Amino acid sequence: MQTDAKNPQDYLDALPEERKAAMNQLRKTVIENLPNGFQETMSYGMLGYVVPHDLYPKGYHCKPELPLPFINIASQKNFIAFYHMGIYADKSLYDWFVTTYPKHAKMKLDMGKSCIRFKKMDDIPFELIAELVSKISVEDWISTYESNFIRK
Repeated sequence: MQTDAKNPQDYLDALPEERKAAMNQLRKTVIENLPNGFQETMSYGMLGYVVPHDLYPKGYHCKPELPLPFINIASQKNFIAFYHMGIYADKSLYDWFVTTYPKHAKMKLDMGKSCIRFKKMDDIPFELIAELVSKISVEDWISTYESNFIRK
């Protein structure tokens, strides 16, 4: 479910009551654990955590006027989505997450290439998300991004 919210707080304020606590906690977890240099913004109608143009002027190769995306969180119709591009781009990070997830959650992992879906608000493993978010610095993300997505 995308929104026309102009900033993260407007996005959160517009959520249904049953989603607000979980989304606010997820946002807080990301912000508190995100390495320096990433910036919170609205991105693709979701909360986005990006490498700003002042650190990576090339922007996103698909749409260079946009900053380089890293993490997005969103309240979708049937779940809360946590998108992490590092999991998509780094097999060792993906393997670590998939192996570690069952130690932190009661529910089976529901995941796509970069999207982790949480259908039950009380089963979001915030400690694991905090650890995942903290694992990649801006410099590491730029390097991983360029080696995986930019043709030379």
